[in-house]
Amino acid sequence: MTCVAVETGQQKGSPDKAPEGVSVVDNITKIVLLVEYDGSRYHGFQLQAGLPTIQGEIERALKRLTGDSIRVIAASRTDAGVHARGQVASFRTGSALEKRAFINGLNYYLPRDIAVRAAYRAGDSFNIRRHAISREYKYYILNSQSRSPLWDRYSYLVSGELDIEAMEMATQAVIGEHDFASFASNLGGDIKSTRRRVYQAGVDRDGELVIFSITASSFLPHQVRNMVGLLIRIGLGKMTLDEFHSIMEAKKIGLAGHAAPACGLCLVKVNYNKKLEEYDIENL
Repeated sequence: MTCVAVETGQQKGSPDKAPEGVSVVDNITKIVLLVEYDGSRYHGFQLQAGLPTIQGEIERALKRLTGDSIRVIAASRTDAGVHARGQVASFRTGSALEKRAFINGLNYYLPRDIAVRAAYRAGDSFNIRRHAISREYKYYILNSQSRSPLWDRYSYLVSGELDIEAMEMATQAVIGEHDFASFASNLGGDIKSTRRRVYQAGVDRDGELVIFSITASSFLPHQVRNMVGLLIRIGLGKMTLDEFHSIMEAKKIGLAGHAAPACGLCLVKVNYNKKLEEYDIENL
């Protein structure tokens, strides 16, 4: 399965300034954004030299909107080709633009496959990574004999009939706190432990769509896609539950094997102890 990337250009606009009709406030220190994007043509969220990334596009739009070079961070750094409905990003700024001006202004300058859905003015102590208690992802499998133009960029086509009950049984083994080293493709230098806590995992069918959902404290590199790769093998009768358990218990980096393609994966939500709007200092 090859995920097709469709080029989308930036919206054409007038000179690099905030659109007309925006108002300003004083002393903004930190802005938190809720961001949605189609990751098909990007090499992940995080900046990479010479390659298109979500972070790069947001920072470029911020430069055009405010005139300042601003560094943006994300609560969950999605890989190349992965989509998001509920990414959380933040940045510090001395700009006096109001929250609505950031939403409207950024969406004016961003490409059409990236959109800011909400903005909040948070206290400087709020850290979108450290204060996140869990991340929710969904992986979409199109279980069909024929491809779907509408789902092509957002699902992985599997033509063989999948045994949902067997896949669901396998997911129960990952719930709880475990060493997930076997599901990691590699480990970066900043990863100190391969133990993660999974709060929820399951497989459901909705017509031709088979959806794997998982909520965890955080994830290892390619952890979800490697899990899905094994779940598909179980669903096709090419792997037993005992073999799945053995791979998990081996705790060996890369043992899970081939990862499912990035196109089916979507970051649905980042969870905090409170709703994002409750961190907004304008609401206090």
